[in-house]
Amino acid sequence: MSETGTAVPAPRPGRPPADTPDPAAAAWADYVAAARQLDGVRRAATTAAGEQARSVQAAREELTVVRARLAPQQAQLRELGVPAISLQPTPPELTEAARSMAAGPAAVLTSLQAARRWADAADDTLAARGLPRLARWPSRPRNLLVYGPLALVFPLIQLLVLFGTGTGPASIVALVVGLPMPAVAFMAGWLAVGRLFRPRPEDRVDRTPRFGALVCLVPAVATTAGIVLAMLAG
Repeated sequence: MSETGTAVPAPRPGRPPADTPDPAAAAWADYVAAARQLDGVRRAATTAAGEQARSVQAAREELTVVRARLAPQQAQLRELGVPAISLQPTPPELTEAARSMAAGPAAVLTSLQAARRWADAADDTLAARGLPRLARWPSRPRNLLVYGPLALVFPLIQLLVLFGTGTGPASIVALVVGLPMPAVAFMAGWLAVGRLFRPRPEDRVDRTPRFGALVCLVPAVATTAGIVLAMLAG
């Protein structure tokens, strides 16, 4: 009994076996993967460049603001007798500042924002010390420096009109217009006292309203009475 074997057909020449990967498909897959990776790198670089450009622009704007704040502060400190050399940064301070900004525009922006906060604090300190002696005065003499000049402004104008035109229509108009002026002077003085003599926003200032109203009313009444008497005599 003879064994009969089944003949296996030989592969055709020039054609790879069925289980062999296609070199063209593998190359295309590698190309697509590389293209995706490069596109991711490009997008990340574009995002980083955009953020860096925004940080640079914001840092420039912040630098302009800080410079504008420091200039009047330096001038005010010079007027108070602070030596110019004391207002200049020392070499160790410059080194520390350069080290804190070495990370890039974002770090520079952070440092400038901190400098702006320091400038705000310095403004508050200078404002608190702007009128130190007057703030310690008794309330009435101190407030008289504000209410008094405001109370005299319009009565002086009325007198000038009276002396310039006599007891004519212009004096009558000045007399009528001057009637509400004491109230206007009082309100202006009330606001000015709060702004001039309040070291900090949370502090309360004695505006002496009754005293201020009296100061604003007396010159107006005296001037009005004088003009009326002059008109009656004329």
